[in-house]
Amino acid sequence: MSNNNAAVVEIAQTASKFTSSIVLHSENKYIDVKSILGLFTTLVSSHSYELHVHGPDAEEAKEAIIEVFKKHGLHISVAT
Repeated sequence: MSNNNAAVVEIAQTASKFTSSIVLHSENKYIDVKSILGLFTTLVSSHSYELHVHGPDAEEAKEAIIEVFKKHGLHISVAT
């Protein structure tokens, strides 16, 4: 699980650089990506996540978050 901890911290740190709202949707739950606690309780590599980003820097935020997810081997799709 330690690699998951690194993923959680890096995802939250990356998200906090942006002003956009960044939310993951997984199994009827919505998780604020800027919340380390929320990520810790829901981030499991076997799950698939849908990314919702809204705000002035949404495109940059999406790209950055997707990169971190890929780096840690987590599955993510982007909501349209």
